[in-house]
Amino acid sequence: MAENMTKQKLPIGIENFEDIRRENFYYVDKTGLLRELLNNWGLVNLFTRPRRFGKSLNMSMLKSFFELGSDAGLFEGLEISEETELCREYQGQFPVVSVSLKDVEADDFITARSRMCSIIGNEALRFGFLAQSEALSDTEKRRYNGLIHTDEQGDFLMSEEVLTGSLLTLSALLHKHYGKKVIVLIDEYDVPLSKANEKGYYDQMVSLIRSMFSRVLKTNSSLYFAVMTGCLRVAKESIFTGLNNIKVLSVTDVRFDEYFGFTDDEVRELLDYYGLSRHYETIREWYDGYHFGDIDVYCPWDVICYCDKLRADDRALPEDYWKNTSSNDVIRHFLEQARGITKREIENLISGGTVTKEINQELTYKDLYSSIDNMWSVLFTTGYLTQRGRPDGKKLTLALPNREIQDIFTEQIGSWFLETARRDGTTLSAFCQAFQEGDAAEVEDRFNEYLRKTISVRDTTARREQKENFYHGLLLGLLGFKDAWYVISNRESGTGYSDILVEIDEEKIGIVIEVKYSESGNLDQECETALRQIRERDYTSMLHDDGMETILEYGLACHGKKCMVKIRRSL
Repeated sequence: MAENMTKQKLPIGIENFEDIRRENFYYVDKTGLLRELLNNWGLVNLFTRPRRFGKSLNMSMLKSFFELGSDAGLFEGLEISEETELCREYQGQFPVVSVSLKDVEADDFITARSRMCSIIGNEALRFGFLAQSEALSDTEKRRYNGLIHTDEQGDFLMSEEVLTGSLLTLSALLHKHYGKKVIVLIDEYDVPLSKANEKGYYDQMVSLIRSMFSRVLKTNSSLYFAVMTGCLRVAKESIFTGLNNIKVLSVTDVRFDEYFGFTDDEVRELLDYYGLSRHYETIREWYDGYHFGDIDVYCPWDVICYCDKLRADDRALPEDYWKNTSSNDVIRHFLEQARGITKREIENLISGGTVTKEINQELTYKDLYSSIDNMWSVLFTTGYLTQRGRPDGKKLTLALPNREIQDIFTEQIGSWFLETARRDGTTLSAFCQAFQEGDAAEVEDRFNEYLRKTISVRDTTARREQKENFYHGLLLGLLGFKDAWYVISNRESGTGYSDILVEIDEEKIGIVIEVKYSESGNLDQECETALRQIRERDYTSMLHDDGMETILEYGLACHGKKCMVKIRRSL
């Protein structure tokens, strides 16, 4: 513990470069991005990467490097500091306008527009000296005041004309004040479009953003260059109309491939620093596997979160940290559209296999869920799928990156299946009734029918208990349909933990279910093993103690889309 106290802190949720450097947080050096950008920049540079891959931190780093008056000491000892000529020419030499649109989300356009005004108004307030600048005319000062004008509640008041021209106005005023062209940074540019598409005001938001971006990025003589980030490359006809100077750098591009996400060497160095190298294989299995350009990378959010947990508890198990940063609705949309061959392709992916698909990285948000072909593209660009090998034109070989994404898919499949099953309450009620009546043949027939309708988990790399957990989860969800039943999972009973216990109080019926996965496909043998385990470990003891008079013991074995059910009535 004493050793941990002397180590740098892990920057969980901290996306401000200056805070990380000043407050002694661990920083994985990505300042080589500056060298590559300065040697290869276009007027407008768009980086598209999945969420939680360091986009916002890199944007903060760019601001700290370029902005006039910035602290050069923040970069001491980092890779870019070795580029003395570049530092001399560019470091601290530019006015920088930096906005993040990740919080422009609301249930309606008026509220979203208000948040846009707030974000840009607060950025304008950073340059309060413009209101008194001797380099600006009275008219130009009034234009600046229009950006920061608020009502009595402190809400920024901008007309449509002022808002759409706000970034252009601010960059023009800074250019005139300093006599230097401006660098514009726009982080998470596509979040407002995503939220607007979900909530039904997409056309209004597209019109607003198109006008704003066109003015600041296309007709702006004060612009030195701009950098934008987002998850998706939105089609030009949607918001980049007429903007021919945009340089898109996506997950398939080799250039800049190592600057978003952690490389294997960077992860090994981090683990070594914190004395966690023994966990390398687990971290690689769970959080590695993304392929950007020509390099494999880890999700940095996951690595940092898990390492922080390991520092407190060396026996901590890995978790699906990434899934909690978004709703994962994209998978649900995908599953709802999946039919026939697509279901088989999903099963193949979960099994560690690949599929080859033509990927379109230029979609409008309205098109995202319009076809199953588009859905493959969305899953790829948002990080649920990654590429294996090099592209063949627009065709990519796709795979699930790692164990974490595999778990997210499996969980979403289970949730989707249960929602679908519960829509037919009559069939589900009959399934539960068969359990209550001890009709093993009927239970088997109906569960087999459910398995034929869902997407099975047959991953050859998964441990047996993982596969059992999938079937356990499906069964648990189905039995939970009966509100009057007391359904318990993994509860200590006898000398172990039974898979599922059910108490039906009115009829004094108790049910114990042990689920097994048969690697060999010998379902009969696994059913017998399950029944024997129930008896040997006395799983029925809790049911007896709770006053259940009739107790049914079920051994249920699964393999792929097949199951077998055997029953024994407890003595």
